[in-house]
Amino acid sequence: MEKEKKDLEALLAKGQTVEIYPQGNSMYPLVIPGRDRVVLAPFVRQRDRIRRGDVLLFRRKNSILVLHRVCRVTQEGVYFVGDNQRVVEGPIAPSQILGRSVGFVRRGHRISIHHPLYVICTGAWLLFLPLRPMAWKLLAAIRRILGRGRK
Repeated sequence: MEKEKKDLEALLAKGQTVEIYPQGNSMYPLVIPGRDRVVLAPFVRQRDRIRRGDVLLFRRKNSILVLHRVCRVTQEGVYFVGDNQRVVEGPIAPSQILGRSVGFVRRGHRISIHHPLYVICTGAWLLFLPLRPMAWKLLAAIRRILGRGRK
């Protein structure tokens, strides 16, 4: 696994765009593990501006690679949160950022991060960060109700 991470970093460092299958559920529902791929372009600190809502790949200090969404940028660094999380992580130094999501592939279709529906949905999801626990409970309740109705 560590070898794959180093290869990913090397490819991005060489300026290549790569597609990855992210592991874990932290970016659900944007990324469905095992099904969706994320298209990553190299992050160039001198050129790329970090904006709220960007999905960036960074390396935790002396640790793992993480793909999360930017929730705020301050003088101290960048603060991230997964789409399926409530806990904000940071500050992360810009020097720890390796790649930027430029799109994703779902069921064989490549979708740009500039697609209007993507921009609206991800912006709203980030805006409602404090309400995520209630949203997940409501969704679970609806699934239970619908599941019982089918039996």
